[in-house]
Amino acid sequence: MPLSEHEQRLFDQIEQSLAEDPKFASAVRASDPRFHARRRLVVAAFVIVAGLALVVYGTVSSNTPLGVAGFVVMLASAAFAMQSRRKGQAPDLHAVGGTATRRTRTTRKAGFIDRLEDRWRQRPEGHR
Repeated sequence: MPLSEHEQRLFDQIEQSLAEDPKFASAVRASDPRFHARRRLVVAAFVIVAGLALVVYGTVSSNTPLGVAGFVVMLASAAFAMQSRRKGQAPDLHAVGGTATRRTRTTRKAGFIDRLEDRWRQRPEGHR
């Protein structure tokens, strides 16, 4: 259920006052999924490089299972990185600390299902 105009204004005021609190902002940043997603992406990049090194070493030393293992490590790490990237983009709240912006359905391109849901919500009350 969408918020009324008054509730939305109150929510924005509360959000602004919380965003101006430096202690609260640092606590939220520490639990921000984007922060953890960036860290997982960096770890995944290092593991991809290590997997590449295993592939090269396995090829040079004619050790096929080691090369295959390196490829599997690279593939798994790339999948982990893609999953972390999706999780990092998931939250609606982009930033904390005075620059909070909220994504809405109007800012992104509405898909077919989103349009159907909007039409369903906007139908007259008497047809339920």
